[in-house]
Amino acid sequence: MSLHDKKKIVVKVGSSLLIDSDGASRREWLETLIADIAQRHQAGASIIIVSSGSIALGARKLGLEKGGRSNLADAQAAASVGQIALSSLWSELLAKHNITAAQMLLTLDDMEDRKRYLNATATLDRLVDKRAVPVINENDSVATDEIRFGDNDRLAARVAQAAGADHVLLLSDIDGLYDRSPDSSDKDKLISAVEQVDEHILAMADGTSSSGLGSGGMTSKLEAAQIANMAGIPLSIISGREDHPLQRYETSGKGTLFKANGGKNARKSWLGGRLTSAGTIMVDAGAAEALQDGSSLLAAGIVSVTDGFARSDVVDITDPNGQVIARGLAEYDAIECAKIIGRRSSELEALLGYAPRSAVVHRNQMVLV
Repeated sequence: MSLHDKKKIVVKVGSSLLIDSDGASRREWLETLIADIAQRHQAGASIIIVSSGSIALGARKLGLEKGGRSNLADAQAAASVGQIALSSLWSELLAKHNITAAQMLLTLDDMEDRKRYLNATATLDRLVDKRAVPVINENDSVATDEIRFGDNDRLAARVAQAAGADHVLLLSDIDGLYDRSPDSSDKDKLISAVEQVDEHILAMADGTSSSGLGSGGMTSKLEAAQIANMAGIPLSIISGREDHPLQRYETSGKGTLFKANGGKNARKSWLGGRLTSAGTIMVDAGAAEALQDGSSLLAAGIVSVTDGFARSDVVDITDPNGQVIARGLAEYDAIECAKIIGRRSSELEALLGYAPRSAVVHRNQMVLV
């Protein structure tokens, strides 16, 4: 796999690769990865790093049990201490190649809120323009169990969307996606390329982290591939177990490439990549089919709505089985939607007392998922 034609690459490095079982950094291995990064940087590519490891590093310094993951308070305290060590490590080793490191700590809200997402995009653009290498991590010292990415695979894909990257590389403790667990006694096969992340592909994931240090697993990597591919960005899962992992990937091509099919505009990519929504609208089978054909969502096709969302909030649209099929910006709030469920467009003005908008969710503000 050649990376020479990639102008902007997001490289995600997990805890199990950066940190050993005792909670110390794997410095010698990291130096080989940074040598690979420096080579691509010197060739003119822009590199953005998404790095885990702050909780594991901080837990070692504070003497916390279970790698700092016994509870939320331990994890946040460990992250506060470990983030200093992690950013210092990256900064020091990148500086040996005359590369300036920049730290960015992001939360889920930074990527889910449109204005904050655009602010992050502007910061990334400026840093890359000045040839700095952003080192990004989730802000675990303030993130909660309810409001967090939960792993850096999905964060890497969202960062790639924001930065307009050409490729995402997820460095893992295995070579890529296998047709069954590589620990299985049955014969397994590494899948070299995936055209689309569908139910068959998702069924191959086990959702666990083999090292016990990280928070993700193959399931989170497949979800990251979906997010990246939605924005027209290919994503690869490759092994980081050996030295010079990027060089190894270029030479051997061993890994799993998730191909990108087209790509949506910036707003629709942001919508499709969101991990949260303000509410849910369930539609009937006819409306579900119409949405798949590119139609807007009309009140006549709505079956039910949840409470709590306001106009312009992001809502999930589900089929009669509860499967999310689309996501978009609501043109009515939840109370208004409840009043017009199943009604024809000609009836809406009389029900609401004002001239209705053309759709509950317009197709230009909607993305199929």
